[in-house]
Parts: sequence; structure tokens; C-alpha cells
Amino acid sequence: MADDKATLIDAQADVEGRLKGKDAHILGRFKGEVDVSGRLFLGEGARVDAKVVADAAEIAGEFKGEIKARAVTLAEKAKVEGSVDAHVLVVREGAQLNGAVTAGGAKAKAAPTSPPATP
Repeated sequence: MADDKATLIDAQADVEGRLKGKDAHILGRFKGEVDVSGRLFLGEGARVDAKVVADAAEIAGEFKGEIKARAVTLAEKAKVEGSVDAHVLVVREGAQLNGAVTAGGAKAKAAPTSPPATP
């Protein structure tokens, strides 16, 4: 059953579990794990609490948890709490990001972004 269409969790859905596939669009609520080899899109009404691995992710809704991807884009209305690990990170004006950020991948080895905290 080969299908190039993205997995869709619509705005009325409330899903808990593990989502694995190529591309996914989450417009409703999702809690658990997401592992996609392609693109993950979280719509403006999405409320996601998950551990995410994707090639590319665009977040327009609310996200809480961990996300690891080659490219992450936070749209104007995104609210992200947790950790973001991406080679390319785009944060649009208006997006909210609270948590740990690792961006730049291998190219960011030059120096730490801030010195270790001392008591």
C-alpha cells in the first residue's frame, strides 16, 4: 500500500501513542512519539506533547517536549516549550520558544553559546 499522502490528524482528533511514517500533519491533539522520515507540520490549533524525530518540522501551534530535526521552523503563532535540536532553526517574529536549543549541528562546534553557570 504505497501512498505519498501525509498522515493527517485532524483538528477534532485527540490521539495518544506513536506515529511513524514519512510525512505527517497534526491539526488536533497528540501525545506520545512522532518519528517521520520526511516533513512534520503542526497546525495553528495543534496541541502536541511528544518526543519528535523528523527531517523537517514546521510548528504553528503548541508543542511541548523534545524535537530533533534537520530543519525546524517556528511560525508566527508557535508556542514551544522543551528542547529543540536542529541543524537549521528558523524562528519567525511572534513565535515563543522556552527551553534548550541546539542549532547549527557540526558547524556550531567553535564555542559554547554561554559559559557554564557557577554557584
